[in-house]
Amino acid sequence: MLNKDDLIVRFAGEGGQGVVTSAEGLAQAATHTGYHAQTFATFPSQILGGPTWTQTRISVNPVLSSGDELDVLVCFNEQAYLNHAQSVGKGGVIIYNTDEFDLTDVSNGIGINFNELAKSTGNTRAANMVVIGALAQLVEMKQEILDEFVTKRFTRGRPNDQEIIESNIKAMGLGRKEVNGRGISIGQLKAPKRPDYEQVLMNGNVAICLGAMHAGVDFYAGYPISPATSILVWMERNLPAPNKFVYQVSSEIEAITALVGAGFAGKKAMTATAGPGFSLMSEGLGLAWMTEIPLVVVDVQRGGPATGLPTKTEQSDLMSTMFPAHGDIRLPVIAPGSVEECFHAAVTAVNWAERYQGPVVLLSEHALSERSQNIRKPDLAKVPAENRELNQNANGYQRYDHAGVSPMPIPGGPGSYVANGSEHDGIGDTTHLAERHVQMTHRRWNKLKLLEDGDFEADLIDSPIAIVPWGGSKGPAREAYDKLIESGVKIAWLYTMFINPLPPEMLDNLRNKELVLVPELNYQGQFSMILRSLGVKALSITQYTGLPFKVKDLVESINEQIEIYEQGQAKI
Repeated sequence: MLNKDDLIVRFAGEGGQGVVTSAEGLAQAATHTGYHAQTFATFPSQILGGPTWTQTRISVNPVLSSGDELDVLVCFNEQAYLNHAQSVGKGGVIIYNTDEFDLTDVSNGIGINFNELAKSTGNTRAANMVVIGALAQLVEMKQEILDEFVTKRFTRGRPNDQEIIESNIKAMGLGRKEVNGRGISIGQLKAPKRPDYEQVLMNGNVAICLGAMHAGVDFYAGYPISPATSILVWMERNLPAPNKFVYQVSSEIEAITALVGAGFAGKKAMTATAGPGFSLMSEGLGLAWMTEIPLVVVDVQRGGPATGLPTKTEQSDLMSTMFPAHGDIRLPVIAPGSVEECFHAAVTAVNWAERYQGPVVLLSEHALSERSQNIRKPDLAKVPAENRELNQNANGYQRYDHAGVSPMPIPGGPGSYVANGSEHDGIGDTTHLAERHVQMTHRRWNKLKLLEDGDFEADLIDSPIAIVPWGGSKGPAREAYDKLIESGVKIAWLYTMFINPLPPEMLDNLRNKELVLVPELNYQGQFSMILRSLGVKALSITQYTGLPFKVKDLVESINEQIEIYEQGQAKI
């Protein structure tokens, strides 16, 4: 029997049918036993109902992308089958809910009445466990592994814990029984290789929250907006403590102005939003830049513009986040490429804001916000948190009368000053002198040089052609890159989550490349535009479907561009 390194399963149906919980349950069970896992979710904007699907990939190796062709498609209704059957790979299996529909002419189909079997256990909510049991049988996963997972998950200190555990184990057994003897198999999943480090399973939004808290965020104001709302909810539940404050505001304008006030008062302040909300923060961000007040804004990108596609992923806010306000302004931007990087990006965003005394944007995206992944548990002792330099001088201190960052007074302490949104003199009072505007413009821009310490990844760095993804496209691009290298293609890999400012050494290397290919999820090729403005011969590979890249598509596109380049026909 074929031994498989990984398993790709898609659960498809309608919102409220257990599609998401099935995917999350499979990922939890897999990681509990030592496998690596990654989920991806996409759903409509309706509160309930509408076509929904989630995908789980489990592997003996770290998972870089959600995968291409499916090993198993789980259909909760007939529409799911019609929409997704073409995504099943050769040798794949379709599990479908006979309570909803039937397939009579599909040789690789396994019909199971999810709901009826769940009812027979006394737990009507156990339909997803029926499915997980069926999947376990398909890849010959040992039942004791699943038993251990269920016991741990549902031991909550409640009187009916044991009853719930037993019903879920029974449901998994019934799912196994339905598959056993059908003569259908997709190959045995190889035994997991437990990593020699502690892991945690979480999504990108939670990782951002944990990173922000570690960095010392003690003020959060936010307005609900998909796909950033879960950050607000998490903060409401976990941040409140003495001298810490969480508040749901009435608009994004109120959120950014509250952050400016909190930052002025000495707090480490943060909010999270999506593209439409970020647009409303434009004037407040300009004020924070002008007054040099530290704060962090998380933009979880979605399809757009405006209300757009609130439940689909995209990387189309780069330009608006880097240049959000009127006048001469270019904000620091950090764009993590994985769930693990979401944690470190949040820490660094807060540290950068404190270091250069100004606003910083953490640019995430829907695919990361909803993606659950097991990551190395951060060693907090090795992740430093920075604090702004505070003023200790007496009143009359000229905060703005310096070429670079100066100690920041805190209200109630020594060194009172005016945080003025108009151009200002050393103490913050308004001035319209031309030479003063020149001085202050240089001061604000020069502070960005303090943020040029970001690291970057590099492989085969001397190759004349390079792949340079950004944000959540990192994983599929890296998997495509590895396949290209295996096939004998000579190409460099360069990546950083520090979009502005770019690490100087990385930028110098890119300027020497003959062709830089940038996979990104937008129509315009926004990051390649930025790179070209910096003297890089960059060309984008774009996609704007609301879905992440497929690895096979990237491999094909990169090979096409290399062929065009070798023929001397590349147009940049």
